[in-house]
Order: sequence, then structure tokens, then C-alpha cells
Amino acid sequence: MFMGEFHHTIDDKKRLIIPSKYRDELGSKFIITRGIEKCLYVYPIDKFNDIVSKLNTIPFTKKDAREFIRFFLSGATEVEFDKQGRIVIPTSLTTYANITKDCTVLGTGERLEIWDTSSYDNIFNSTFDNMSDIAEKLFETNI
Repeated sequence: MFMGEFHHTIDDKKRLIIPSKYRDELGSKFIITRGIEKCLYVYPIDKFNDIVSKLNTIPFTKKDAREFIRFFLSGATEVEFDKQGRIVIPTSLTTYANITKDCTVLGTGERLEIWDTSSYDNIFNSTFDNMSDIAEKLFETNI
């Protein structure tokens, strides 16, 4: 399980160091793709394949299904670590997530999220005051 929050920078060549505690769990090759809230999602290949299998059960005749699959899979890229534990993030993904220099890497269970630090700070600060209400609603429905 991925947990924790780490702060790094992306260099001019779009290289980002992934925290060492995550590298073994990700494996030598893994998938990076667009996340839902203007961040990037990083999945071990087996977890990504589980999601793709679920997506394949959604009827392609549903417009929402086609749009989500297009959004999620068209940005997906297989990446691997270099000798320094860095990955190269495609420009299309850094542009989507507005990542230019400072990044926050979050462990969120089955995936990592990579955020532009200022974007993450804004999201975190805007939801922080409501966290008690959010938790209450989620746990009321027996998640």
C-alpha cells in the first residue's frame, strides 16, 4: 500500500525522483496517466490492468464510458526508473497537471498521485475544513 507525502522537483528534462520507499512496490515498469483532479496517477502494472479490465466491462455505447476511457487511457504511458531512481514524465502529462518544478508525490493506497505542489496545497486547504463532514458521510455509508 502506498502511503505518505513527499516533496520533490522536476527538472528541465521532465525527470522526477520517485521516493525509494515506493520503487520496489511499483516494480521495474509501471503506468503513469492522467488523474481526475489535474494530477497524475501512477499504478503498478497489475493494478492498472485491473482497472482496464473493469473499464472493459462498461458498454462502449454509453457516452460517459467512452469519454472517461478516452481521457484515462489515451494519456497512459509505461515508464521505468533510470539508475538514479528517476522517471521521465511525458510533456503531455506535465502540461495536463500543470507540473513545472515543485511536485508533491502522495501515496493514496493502490496508487501514487503526482501533483504540482501549489495545486495540491490549494486542494488540500480547500477540503481541510470540511474533512470532518466528508469523513462522517463516507463512514455513514459503510465504505
